[in-house]
Amino acid sequence: MITGGSSGIGLAVARVARERGARVSIVARDPERLDAATRELTADGNSEVAAASADVTDATAVQRAVDEVVERHGPCDVLVTCAGYSRPGRFEELDAATFRDQMDVDYFGTLHAVRAVTPAMIVRRRGHLVLVSSTAGLIGVYGYSAYAPAKFAVRGLAETLYGELSEYSIRVSCVYPPDTLTPGLERENETKPSVTARLSASITPRRPDQVATAIVRGIEHDRPVITVDVQTATLARIAGALAPYLRRKTARAVRRTSEGGGVP
Repeated sequence: MITGGSSGIGLAVARVARERGARVSIVARDPERLDAATRELTADGNSEVAAASADVTDATAVQRAVDEVVERHGPCDVLVTCAGYSRPGRFEELDAATFRDQMDVDYFGTLHAVRAVTPAMIVRRRGHLVLVSSTAGLIGVYGYSAYAPAKFAVRGLAETLYGELSEYSIRVSCVYPPDTLTPGLERENETKPSVTARLSASITPRRPDQVATAIVRGIEHDRPVITVDVQTATLARIAGALAPYLRRKTARAVRRTSEGGGVP
């Protein structure tokens, strides 16, 4: 199940997942783009794609969409949260509504989807949550004072859930894509501060299919951290140098508590 599955990285993940033989469900806000994506994905006639429209900032709408696609395709085995967007700008020039909206879409949009699928995963004691953060979720980037904190929050949610849900055999991954050639990047470029534009000019954006392939491979290999390029992989290792130790320590604590009959 892919949120933001009608375009960009989300649609690319849907393509790659179908090529691997997965049953794919997509959730997105715009019904027209959702229909177009569904037609593209099913053009070969080899499989059905379940699709449902929802604004990810609306928890009730997300739950309804999840229930709709689950009814058609069964329980969600893997959730990939690709819904999100970025509105760059200088801190002092962005209004308060922009900061709130970035958090609503990028963080709470992720949270709502996770909360909608996790209870069934706990009951089944299986599942994989793949939360899409950003390179800007690893290091603050000039001009992204509204976007980066929301993606840092996604990273924090993933790292916390990794330990909490391990007891139920639910895997959690966090993805850190670099700049990617999507319609969203085109919109970002319209409002980037000049300093941000100069900094990003030295970075070659990745294609959506490259990012999607890395995500699907990360799912197949149960990688808690999924990156696409060497630079982001290095940042992730530095930023998360203690993460493997903390994950092992948490897993041991969960096992000891469970063995002792306590409730974590």
